[in-house]
Amino acid sequence: MAATAQPLASQVALQVLRDGGSAVDAAIAANAALGLMEPTGCGIGGDLFAIVWDPASRQLYGYNGSGRSPQGQSLAQLRERIERGKASGALPADLAGIPAYGPLPVTVPGTVDAWFALHQRFGRVPMSQVLAPSIDYARRGFPVSPVVAFYLERGWKVFNREFAGQPALDNIRDTWFRGDRAPAAGELFTNPDLARTYEAIALEGRDVFYRGRLAQAMADYFAGMDGGPEYADFAAHSGEWVTPAAVDYRGYQLYELPPNGQGFAALQMLSILKNVDLAQWPRGSAQVFHYLVEAKRLAFEDVARYYADPAFAATPAEELLSDAYGRERFALIDPQRANPGFVPGDVRVEGEGDTTYLTVADASGMMVSLIQSNYRGMGSGMVADGMGFMFQDRGELFDLNPGHANSYAPGKRPFHTIIPAFVMKDGEPLMSFGLMGGAMQPQGHVQMLVNLVDYGMNLQEAGDAARFMHQGGRQPTGLDEDTLGTLYLEPGVPAATVEGLRAMGHRVEINSSGVPFGGYQAIWRDPESGVYTGATEMRKDGTVAAW
Repeated sequence: MAATAQPLASQVALQVLRDGGSAVDAAIAANAALGLMEPTGCGIGGDLFAIVWDPASRQLYGYNGSGRSPQGQSLAQLRERIERGKASGALPADLAGIPAYGPLPVTVPGTVDAWFALHQRFGRVPMSQVLAPSIDYARRGFPVSPVVAFYLERGWKVFNREFAGQPALDNIRDTWFRGDRAPAAGELFTNPDLARTYEAIALEGRDVFYRGRLAQAMADYFAGMDGGPEYADFAAHSGEWVTPAAVDYRGYQLYELPPNGQGFAALQMLSILKNVDLAQWPRGSAQVFHYLVEAKRLAFEDVARYYADPAFAATPAEELLSDAYGRERFALIDPQRANPGFVPGDVRVEGEGDTTYLTVADASGMMVSLIQSNYRGMGSGMVADGMGFMFQDRGELFDLNPGHANSYAPGKRPFHTIIPAFVMKDGEPLMSFGLMGGAMQPQGHVQMLVNLVDYGMNLQEAGDAARFMHQGGRQPTGLDEDTLGTLYLEPGVPAATVEGLRAMGHRVEINSSGVPFGGYQAIWRDPESGVYTGATEMRKDGTVAAW
């Protein structure tokens, strides 16, 4: 079974499974297809995180495939470059942090490394076979799906505004917006440059991207700019295997990856919420939303203070995820009123949207939870000549102030939003799932689990139910918004709940676009029969496919 955000990507995954590939082979194949077919959310210019259930060893494995900042650029140099950009008019004069576009937010892409690390450990068929379907689609074309067409149109408007009159716009236009327009839904689209890039990776391996001719071409592209990675940055890159951690919620264990990602925020939310029986109220009630939102706000206070690259700052994970700390934080929630004055917890420290999610499961019982992104939709706007993909702008999420856990430093991984998830019960793998979309992700993970566990929804119902997305509060970038923030609700939330939340002091807005609320995919494994159940996101182009 495969659940992805694009129907053809799900079919690509199934074809790899039919041809003898593992769930990991199929997940990589689907991710490559999505980099072509959903460039508005992902691509090999970005990073990748994954959780794999391996039935042979009966273990969960995590991979952190995030890239690092340029080794040769200090915090002082980055700040100088930003000031030069402001003085020249290339950057807004009132810019408070790191820009979203251009070379300065670009960090080394970690996706290709992650593909090969996962493949080396769990793959069954050659990488040339895994990437073949995407190479073929890139050359011969595929019909653009409706939601992707919508986001491409939005992206074209942004890039026209940000890069008007600049050479960078030429490569963006030539790759995705030929004829000065976004491709329409149903229109056949090709990306011959990406086909050549994928083919080089398929035939020459990982090192062609990090040490070979592709690495040199990427470095040459940035060489004439004031900032951006150099060849040495690509050559030095490596991801790492990490150990997922869990919090028990009413007998179900939610597993997430440790920082520099934000997965532990979902675990902190559950650690807080298990101190109240949400099922005593209807799922759509103001009381339930209130507790969920306040738990999110409390968790994100700690995200802003503690979550960062563990090579530079130690996150006090054991304390943050402990039952005692969850009880302590829960005690700060007023059942009747939003508390605008939340602050980070005081715990011991030793030292200091826009994404694609997919999940694949195979006949052996292997299950893969994989998330991959460029950040801010398509990314930084930087497209190396003839490469067919855009570089991520993850570096925008560094803090420019010295002394913070997430302060910019050379060779450092920024705070990351993308997080895969996995659920176990009674020692058995139960669900591989995720919900894409910036800060929506941990609060979305929790909403899915509450829907399933507390309210007995089935896998698809859990994703279809109206969601909330809280935005605001303290930020890992140091650019703090108001501490209360804004609570966005979908139109399916009852009017009485909306008014009840406002009466509690929440700042509530209704959003009918579907955009802020993420994209959900899930596969559930029956522990007794091994039968898989899949669910997909009605707010995206996604589909579940099985054979």
